[in-house]
Amino acid sequence: MSLRTSGIIYRCNITMKDIRHLDLNLLKALDALLDDRNVTRAAARLGVTQPAMSGMLTRLRDTFEDPLFVRAQRGIEPTERALALAIPLKQVLGEVETLLQPPVFDPATATQQFTIASTDYALRAIVLPFVARIKRLAPHIRVALVLANDTQLLTQLERGVIDLALVSPEYTCQDLHARKLFDEHYVCVLRQDHPLIKCQQDLTLERFCELDHALVSYSGGGFRGSTDEALEKMGRSRRVTVSVKSFLIMPDVLRASDMVSMLPSRLVTDMTGLAVFEPPIAITGFTNMAAWHERTHRDPAQRWLRQLLFDICLDLHAQCEAGRVEQTGTPDTVI
Repeated sequence: MSLRTSGIIYRCNITMKDIRHLDLNLLKALDALLDDRNVTRAAARLGVTQPAMSGMLTRLRDTFEDPLFVRAQRGIEPTERALALAIPLKQVLGEVETLLQPPVFDPATATQQFTIASTDYALRAIVLPFVARIKRLAPHIRVALVLANDTQLLTQLERGVIDLALVSPEYTCQDLHARKLFDEHYVCVLRQDHPLIKCQQDLTLERFCELDHALVSYSGGGFRGSTDEALEKMGRSRRVTVSVKSFLIMPDVLRASDMVSMLPSRLVTDMTGLAVFEPPIAITGFTNMAAWHERTHRDPAQRWLRQLLFDICLDLHAQCEAGRVEQTGTPDTVI
């Protein structure tokens, strides 16, 4: 058997005798060491002592005839041979785990752990109601929520670091399964007692441009967005005086000031202290996607989790559409 990585081919010289004597726990130890890059943390994950983990590493080195890991400033770093084993190892362990799983997934008694990666926007708009329903239907399941890392998304899904990612389409790829969850649109948000509202004034384009604006810059420090591009095409401009890196802090920024911001509609649904208007300018929205790896595509628990997510998004979409139909459509309508 050969493994290929970075243009180098490694041949595994494990004899049939070695395979017969290779303990599955050794493969789980190697997987934990590759994930944690730290002997102590890997031992804690498997529930063994550090000396026991060190002993398993010694046996692994003998089996694969390679050091596998070398000491580094903060733990250990894998050799090229170890890196070559990482993805095939995940696949083998995943297949073994599937063999040991019951054929039918019962959420009421399940004890699995799921790790969901998400943007900060999706955490508020989708994941909170999603987790609430998970805990109602599967009370013993554990859910870890982490922020999506766009540059490492594919690797994390391949290695099983995360099970499901909620991202925009540009961060999915042909190596992943993906499904559209919904399309989002932007609304104009101010604090509930903003002077504009107290004076019962319409949010015209003129007044929109005169207000102080705040925007979200994921890269950090940006003061320009798609709203500015749309305004320029109309010969207009606005004044952006505050830039934040997270959508989650923006509602508090608006509550504490007379600024206005263009935010995704689902982010501010049912938020207190805020007034929401249809914007006086058309801004292109965005699409939210769910992405997962082939490694978990047929797993019964993972399929249940994804279907629950799809059902939640359908329900939320229906609620949003119903809410929009009830509005009069005037720019000064508070949603």
